[in-house]
Amino acid sequence: MWDPQQYLIYGDQRARPFHDLVARVGAQRPASVVDLGCGPGGLTAGLARRWPEARIVGVDSSPEMIQQARAAEQGHERVEFVHADLRTWAPDGPVDVLLSNATLQWVPGHLALLPRLASFVAPGGWFAFQIPGNFSEPSHTELRDLAALPPWSERLDVTWPFAHTPAEYLNAVLDAGLTAEVWESTYHHLLDGPDDVLEWLRGSALRPVLAQLDDAESAEFVELFRDRLRRAYPAGRHGSILPYRRIFAVTQRPLP
Repeated sequence: MWDPQQYLIYGDQRARPFHDLVARVGAQRPASVVDLGCGPGGLTAGLARRWPEARIVGVDSSPEMIQQARAAEQGHERVEFVHADLRTWAPDGPVDVLLSNATLQWVPGHLALLPRLASFVAPGGWFAFQIPGNFSEPSHTELRDLAALPPWSERLDVTWPFAHTPAEYLNAVLDAGLTAEVWESTYHHLLDGPDDVLEWLRGSALRPVLAQLDDAESAEFVELFRDRLRRAYPAGRHGSILPYRRIFAVTQRPLP
């Protein structure tokens, strides 16, 4: 289960890559815009201001996220939210702009899924995605290392998020017949202190771990993880700095 409120604690920082991604999409007057992995929906709904003539559809596999999105955007006639798994979801027609922000890393084998997603894009349309590429940072290596120790290794079965290299994404979308621009950026998020790194992760990578533990086990795991994060991200004179690498791809289907 996803917790929309926990995810939104750092909503402004999490939103920056989304805005940077959308800013590079050159669509002028699209009729159909789809956001795969829309989460709590606020960023998706904002696309209606960017493209005021478009029908906006947000898709997410989390019922909690879709419930939050629908509650926040009731009455917005051009925006709708759909509960579906992007691995099996299909649009009802060609899509002019297909977006996916910080979602594909949760899908095993997502590189092989890219040609299917690209096939939904109309001629002249755009397919843009952003994937975190920070899984070798202490925020994730310490989490995986702790989960691999007894007794947690006996309790946990976790599919960890994963990213390929930028070159692999570039080759995949070029093979799918798209033109493409692929790049990476590292954001340095300034947080109040080392425990803020923990709270950030509660809304993402820590979620599938705690979901498998009872309350007492969760509390024990969190305290052990907290100690590791405090060593990895000590508070400096301005707070704790969380480096966060992101991989971007903005692609377009050529006109016939």
